[in-house]
Amino acid sequence: MKTAVEKLSPTRVKLNVEVPFDELKPAIEAATKKIAGQVQIPGFRKGKIPAAVVEQRFGRPAILQEAVNDSLPTFYQQAAAEAEIKPAGRPEVEVTEVPGLDGSEDGNLVFVVEQDVRPKISLPDFTDYTVEIEEPAVDDDAVQVRLDQLRERFGTLVGVDRPAEDGDFVSLDMKAVIGEEEIESVEGVSYRIGEGNMLEGLDEALIGLSAGETTTFVSKLAGGEHQGEEADVTVTPQSVKVRELPEADDEFAELASEFDTIDELKADLRAQAEKDAAGNRVSLARNALLEKLLEELDVPVPESLIEDEVNSHLENEGKEPGDPHGEEIREDTTKAIRAQFVLDALNETREVQVGQDDLMSYLSQLSAQYGVEPNQFIQMLAQSGQIEQIFGEVQRSKALEVALADVTVKNTDGEVLDLGLTTASEESEDEDAASEAPAADEAPEAEAETAEVAEEKPAAKKAPAKKSPAKKAPAKKAPAKKAPAKKTAAASEDAPAEETPEA
Repeated sequence: MKTAVEKLSPTRVKLNVEVPFDELKPAIEAATKKIAGQVQIPGFRKGKIPAAVVEQRFGRPAILQEAVNDSLPTFYQQAAAEAEIKPAGRPEVEVTEVPGLDGSEDGNLVFVVEQDVRPKISLPDFTDYTVEIEEPAVDDDAVQVRLDQLRERFGTLVGVDRPAEDGDFVSLDMKAVIGEEEIESVEGVSYRIGEGNMLEGLDEALIGLSAGETTTFVSKLAGGEHQGEEADVTVTPQSVKVRELPEADDEFAELASEFDTIDELKADLRAQAEKDAAGNRVSLARNALLEKLLEELDVPVPESLIEDEVNSHLENEGKEPGDPHGEEIREDTTKAIRAQFVLDALNETREVQVGQDDLMSYLSQLSAQYGVEPNQFIQMLAQSGQIEQIFGEVQRSKALEVALADVTVKNTDGEVLDLGLTTASEESEDEDAASEAPAADEAPEAEAETAEVAEEKPAAKKAPAKKSPAKKAPAKKAPAKKAPAKKTAAASEDAPAEETPEA
């Protein structure tokens, strides 16, 4: 097979591919057998029809068309690999010549492919790079926020005789009507005003209503066969409640933690906050580095790829192509694709190993963002076939972190921060040291003799360490929210799919 590459732009190429008849021949034989297995001809068992009879009955052009359709994706992938291109988006394929139509076994299968590709990106020397971040503060306010969150887990709902306010809990009845038809109705649904995870406009409608009062507002339905249609929604809060928090005292510390005093609990919360702040510093530095790369590097994006991502986003929201919302997300979509290209280029220049701990940590963070229990979130991703793309996201994130280890990171006061990251050169030295270390079965004889002497003497027994029983907090689970089904390029940073063509 011969492949000639013509560069049309920094993000688009044309491949002119010629496949000799001999390389197409196996596909022709496979296509003949395939047709033979699908048809019934009197006098022959199904699947046992001779090739000559199949060709006589259906014609050589039909067999060749089947062979080309089945083999074209494979030939395209071979051509892309030979041309060393990195496809992005859908290829456009035109078959210009099919050999063997006259019964001969000469000539070539010739096809032309126009394909968007990832641009070549020249990455900088990261040892010359400096980024600045605003360090997350760990002060009394940060500790109080964590303490209040813990108190909320042990709070109790108490009814109030006043109009509903933002943050209140309501039990509501709701009915949606389009024209004269009642589309849906629910009763006794629990909802916290301000969460915004139900209908658009619901929070504004509820604020100011007392228990038993009713109001109607217009909203677009979020699901079902009428998804995206406007409906008149009538809502009635049957009760209005607030969450009363327990006092932050020693009694609460005993109830909610393994500590006996509130001071011990606050000290532990501060330690947790400091640990999270260290992780947040790395996250902030990663984001700052990526932003700087996007500002300084020339990263062109194929327009067709942007269009596909925008239309996919609109489709997920039940909107038609050309909807004004598409222009609202176009800039973010373009930036997200540019970020994908940069991260992929980083990943190609560094050997990044993704372990199970890395994957689980990332999935836990995502599940927390969506308010879904981690195991349930993983099952949802597995069912939708998104685990592989999540793996790619983790790999790109780690590649950025490896690059960050070579970057100088400062806070707003100009102080250089130690993020505790290992540079690529340090990793290489560690690997070299590990490879030079003697294996366990190659220990020096002197060490072996010492071990033998040690085995002859009985070892002194150690008294088991006493452990004070830890007090466990009662397990309370917050109600899980449904992870949104929609995905956008701007939010997900997924790599553009590489697609194979059909004739």
